Amino acid sequence: MAFLRHQKMEKYQHRIKVQQEHLDDLKHVNNVIYLQWVQDIAAKHWFARAGKESGVIWVVRKHSIEYFNAAHLNDDLDVQTWVISMSGLISKRKVVFYREESLICECVSDWVMLDAQSFKPKRIPEELAALF
Repeated sequence: MAFLRHQKMEKYQHRIKVQQEHLDDLKHVNNVIYLQWVQDIAAKHWFARAGKESGVIWVVRKHSIEYFNAAHLNDDLDVQTWVISMSGLISKRKVVFYREESLICECVSDWVMLDAQSFKPKRIPEELAALF
């Protein structure tokens, strides 16, 4: 299947407004919410670059997440993601969360590419890696 070609971007960006449902008992963004946002922005970046019909799916192998500051109700968070590397079966991706100039959280994830029909691991083709 041919991949869509777009102008190459280094980073994909998104903005999130912290809502009540994102908060935990300490009144800051729950750790699980950050991981959901990591997954969400990774998918948005993927679909923006590769399109909806790429013939592959991604599953997480590992997340490494570090928290630096708390985010609270009504904070505007700037989220950025980019692919660090793609090799073999693994795509390594970084996601960072900022409130203004303050680093809130960062996550590095290893994603494994699977064939969308068989769900078997699939090597990342060069033409796909070139999109990122």
